[in-house]
Amino acid sequence: MKLADFDYELPPQLIAQHPAHMRTASRLLHLDGRTGALRDLRFTELPDLVNARDALVLNDTRVIKARLLGRKASGGKFELLIERIEGEHEALGLMRTSHSPRPGTRLMIGDGVAAEVLGRKEGLYRVRLSEAVAGVLERCGSVPLPPYITHPPGSGDAERYQTVFAKRPGAVAAPTAGLHFDQDILKKIQDKGARIAKITLHVGAGTFQPVRAEEIEDHRMHLERYEVPPATDASLQGRRVLAVGTTSLRALESAALTGTRSGETGLFIYPGFRFRVVERLLTNFHLPKSSLLMLVSAFAGMENIRRAYAHAIERRYRFFSYGDAMLIERAP
Repeated sequence: MKLADFDYELPPQLIAQHPAHMRTASRLLHLDGRTGALRDLRFTELPDLVNARDALVLNDTRVIKARLLGRKASGGKFELLIERIEGEHEALGLMRTSHSPRPGTRLMIGDGVAAEVLGRKEGLYRVRLSEAVAGVLERCGSVPLPPYITHPPGSGDAERYQTVFAKRPGAVAAPTAGLHFDQDILKKIQDKGARIAKITLHVGAGTFQPVRAEEIEDHRMHLERYEVPPATDASLQGRRVLAVGTTSLRALESAALTGTRSGETGLFIYPGFRFRVVERLLTNFHLPKSSLLMLVSAFAGMENIRRAYAHAIERRYRFFSYGDAMLIERAP
């Protein structure tokens, strides 16, 4: 398949720059992948769409303050987005700077933390800090908002770019479908008899990276750590699985595909993928030419997604991380 098959035109004013005034105040587009039918709803109507047959699966990862700013010894500025902590003083990350730093390059982070570039690993920079990485992130780091959000992160983002069920630190981006929930709506869903289960997938910096391969089958995903607890696996038996977010879906399908409940996944889902677990998907609207748009196209059918996105643009839905939601029933 060609990358151009997953492109669309989005008016810039539909990119949500700030969250809705309340977590549950978003709109909800319901797409039936079996028939192609579309319904315009409010997110607060989600409990009406679940019952005792359902099991909701939430990603309980917590976003860390992974964005660090500083200067090289030469004086040039850089931005370091920590992808993974590899030891008390070492980490892997993406670096944005005018010139790619070589091994041995000296860096100064935040309030005077010294660092050194050790080399490259898996397409990322490996750096060693003079202080413990976790402490430096907490003191000097900021929430790594997606690149299409143009304002600098503030105190409001630190709270709203985090789900109410976030528990396990390790993500550099929020599982954004979960941002719509508050505790009240979770209780209403439980009151309908639906089960709520948790998985963990630590969203990596690769989620911000565009697909560049013209033949999409040539694209390779960054590895992300995941865990599907045995209790979650057991709670899904005999239920209709509703994955909250593409991260929950990828964790569940990775576990089913490999037989491994924890580890690293580079699962790339595009049309032709055979889903084994997830029957319903709650998600946001995704970027053109992105791996996530390819995933929902595999789940709902390419033509259904094209129609749904055209409908959402016409009806002025809000797009991307702080935008509105979409509930998809899987296509046959």
